[in-house]
Amino acid sequence: MSIDALDARLIGLLRSSPNLAVVEMARRLEVARGTVQARVERLTRTGVITGFGPDVAAPAAGFGVLAFTTLEIAQGSDEQIIAGLEPIAEVLEVHAVTGPGDLHLRVVASSNDHLHDVLQRILALPGITRTETQLALHTAIDRSIADLVARGTSDGDSHVS
Repeated sequence: MSIDALDARLIGLLRSSPNLAVVEMARRLEVARGTVQARVERLTRTGVITGFGPDVAAPAAGFGVLAFTTLEIAQGSDEQIIAGLEPIAEVLEVHAVTGPGDLHLRVVASSNDHLHDVLQRILALPGITRTETQLALHTAIDRSIADLVARGTSDGDSHVS
């Protein structure tokens, strides 16, 4: 699906002010209310917008430890391991990667002891041959895809058509 400049502006507005009424969004975007409503419905129906929930700051919610864990796994065990990782709520993302390792995980915890417990639950899964974990000391840039799409209309290097 193609995202045009108005879609990008709308996504940026939803990102910065998610509780705005459709009428106010239309006023700020200088388009008709029906246009905003139709665009939001289309972007949602096509899967571009996947939710309207709040963004939650992990440290403020009690998860001040962020780690990235790389798993090396036995050949052919990826589906089994991913299924085993699914119920571990602290595992926020799992990516199949190229290069060293097979799966790259983004993991949060409330403390280093909690992270140790989470890692032990991960290591208990059959098929994992090696792990490596790095702790994030500081998050210097924290963007979402919505931020990227919204920014695409203002920096001159847009991938938005």
